[in-house]
Amino acid sequence: MTASPGPTARTSVTLHDVWVGMLLYPRHTLPTAAAPVLVASGLALHDGVAAALPAALAFLAGWSVQLGGVITDNYNNLRRHGDDPEHPAFAEALRAGLVTFGELRLAIWATYGVALLAGAWLVALGGIPVLVVGLASIAASLLYSSGPFPLGDNAGLGDPLFFVFFGLVSVMATYYVQAVAVLGGPQGASLVAGGVTWNGLWASLPPAALTTNILVIDNIRDLEFDRAKNERTLAVLIGPRWSRTEYLALLGLAYAVPVGLFAAGRFGGWVLAPLASLPYAAVVARRVLRATTHQALLPMTPQAGQVLLAHSILFAAGLAAG
Repeated sequence: MTASPGPTARTSVTLHDVWVGMLLYPRHTLPTAAAPVLVASGLALHDGVAAALPAALAFLAGWSVQLGGVITDNYNNLRRHGDDPEHPAFAEALRAGLVTFGELRLAIWATYGVALLAGAWLVALGGIPVLVVGLASIAASLLYSSGPFPLGDNAGLGDPLFFVFFGLVSVMATYYVQAVAVLGGPQGASLVAGGVTWNGLWASLPPAALTTNILVIDNIRDLEFDRAKNERTLAVLIGPRWSRTEYLALLGLAYAVPVGLFAAGRFGGWVLAPLASLPYAAVVARRVLRATTHQALLPMTPQAGQVLLAHSILFAAGLAAG
């Protein structure tokens, strides 16, 4: 895109639209940042190793990394496709000078800076494992849309990336830093390594699945735009029908895990609490299956975020009580 004509150009888009509605997007990013922290904290309460400050810093670091990825994705997309019909309001804001590429670059640096500041304390607490997780998370959020081979736009890699980092990595890392804080260092945390490896792994699957479902909806919604830009998301590769099958499979996984934990005797009946959110999840799934246009699918992303948040709150409570 060429340089914008200046901040005085007329536009129907506001600063709030740009920075909140298109970048911070709290109805999307807050649930995906909060879900792994909630679930990890519920498991930590169950094991007697919950610690509020490490959990809060893990949330701040995770949300900041995610925002950095969202802003980077928008920045890279509009640099490559200045008149992208997928994001007409953002393109309009750029043309009008309401936001500039320089401001977006500054915002990217700021969000990752906040993540590094929050993460520095966690690294001091948890050592090399936390440093590796933090750097890998930042790298993944950047590489999702950056470089000659952006992971989110090639070979359907966005979905497994979301699953691993928003689920497995985030839940077990958040559990780990809380255990370290309570038990006194990595050696103390090793005393609950079984919980990190097994219960933590199982607990991480529902937020992983439901967060990935948010991306699945995005990819179905933007399928025609992505094809036109020669981007190979998983929805482009397998088509909308199989993408909806993926959505249902991930949804089923999220609700099967609490049942499996109860059936295996790992937790008591309270772990089944997420089933209370199943009716709303079914309503959203029905809408996803029936919506066929870009406009009709737009509300589905925040609604999937609500499913994620409701499930995670109930799952965390069930883990803590179980």
